[in-house]
Amino acid sequence: MSAPYRRGYTHTRSKGKESTVTCTYCGRSVPRWKTFVQYRGFRISDPGLRKQIDPRFVSGFQSKMYVCPSCARFRGIVKVGRSRKSRRGP
Repeated sequence: MSAPYRRGYTHTRSKGKESTVTCTYCGRSVPRWKTFVQYRGFRISDPGLRKQIDPRFVSGFQSKMYVCPSCARFRGIVKVGRSRKSRRGP
């Protein structure tokens, strides 16, 4: 049975041993293709404050987080879909 949600990555051909990453939330070691990518960071949204600060010193402070499927479902990053049978009308 396939997963009840859509991943952005699909296997195109065999690639040998794939790399594993650790989940940011639970620390579980998961294959990279199974994880969901989430970016954490902040941006200065106030235009007045942005003009005062030199643009060379302002960076996105963005970090890439890998989330395992169970943490993604628990935290609402991925919404679980319905089965094919329940999607069909009467």
